[in-house]
Amino acid sequence: MASLQTSNLLLSSQSPSCYSSNRINAAISLPKLPKIRFSPPKKHSGDNFVEELKIRGDGFTKYSIPIEKVVPSKIMQEQNTVDSSSSTSIATIQLYAILEAVADRVEMHKNVGEQRDNWNTHLLNSINMITLTAATMTGLLAATGCAGGSLLALKLSATLLFSAATGMLVIMNKIQPSQLAEEQRNATKLFKQLQREIQTVLAFRVPSEEDVKEAMQKVLALDKAYPLPLIGKMIEKFPKTFEPAVWWPSNQSRRRNNTKQSSSKMENNGWTEELEMDMREIVEVLKSKDTEDYVRLGNLGLKINKTLAISGPLLTGIAAVGSAFSSHGSWAAVVAVAAGALASTVNTLEHGGQVGMVLEMYRNCAGFFTLIEESIESTLNENEVEKRENGEMFETKVGLQLGRSVSELRELARKSNSSPAYGSQMEEFVSKLF
Repeated sequence: MASLQTSNLLLSSQSPSCYSSNRINAAISLPKLPKIRFSPPKKHSGDNFVEELKIRGDGFTKYSIPIEKVVPSKIMQEQNTVDSSSSTSIATIQLYAILEAVADRVEMHKNVGEQRDNWNTHLLNSINMITLTAATMTGLLAATGCAGGSLLALKLSATLLFSAATGMLVIMNKIQPSQLAEEQRNATKLFKQLQREIQTVLAFRVPSEEDVKEAMQKVLALDKAYPLPLIGKMIEKFPKTFEPAVWWPSNQSRRRNNTKQSSSKMENNGWTEELEMDMREIVEVLKSKDTEDYVRLGNLGLKINKTLAISGPLLTGIAAVGSAFSSHGSWAAVVAVAAGALASTVNTLEHGGQVGMVLEMYRNCAGFFTLIEESIESTLNENEVEKRENGEMFETKVGLQLGRSVSELRELARKSNSSPAYGSQMEEFVSKLF
């Protein structure tokens, strides 16, 4: 009891001072929350404006986001250009619209070309099969000597098959599917070339209204040179004379002044008197050799194609008449069978050999050399040398188009200048071959 009393006295004496001076701390202590301070946005002008996000505290860092990351400087420059010059913006939009139309034409001509190539293959195989089947039926009729209903059935079947082959051949020879397919292949290639030219203009400089007009004229010229429809707008497959293809707009708006300029001025913009003379000699070589050769070959191919186009339906027509009057051992059956076999051979030579495609290739090649001639002449006829294309660049471009280096191009011009009879000799040589 004495001990309990003593302890109670001790507690009662010490409790006021303990509760006043000391506090009981919990086992789990909470840290102080970080103070987040938001600084007011600073106003800056121009490209130096920086949007800053400042969060101070443990585990946080400072981030600086340049405005150029959000809005590229190129877009800002284009916006400034649009604001300052609306005409340039309109020209750019128009050129992009033309570019989309050109890309669409590339796809159309590619698909149509594949379709017309299939026409040539399927029509050739079908007509040959029909012709040979009719010839076989006529031969069996003459060999076996059928009578009654069998004779009439074989005669009627062979005659109808030969007649159907004649009609299909007339249509096929009129439209020339192989030539149509080659036209679409050339159109696809030229539209792709125009597409690359427009893309180059948009990539390297700001287009102008002249660029838009030039691109539009080229598109319209290509549409006219290589039409898609067959009825009404199809290129004449059997013209009276063979003419090169023309798929570029006329350059009548260019100045054509042949006034001779001084030698000091001719050295400007990469042009010299020697270079101009070389270009004129190259034009003469192209006219007297390359273009004339392709025109001559085109005329020869045109005559061959006309002969084959007439012979095929004529032979199947003769076979149809012969099969109608065929009987056992008659000459009409022999004529029908022979005419049917010859018709299949002629049809294979014309459409299997793709004579129409070869004609279109000659037409395109002759047009290519004609385009180079007009390009050189229009450049040389420009009175102001500063407005011409750079002479060295133009010479390199002409050399690449003709498949020659610059040195070979100059050598060709010198040979042509030193031997005036070069063109006539080549003409005589080609005339002997054909």
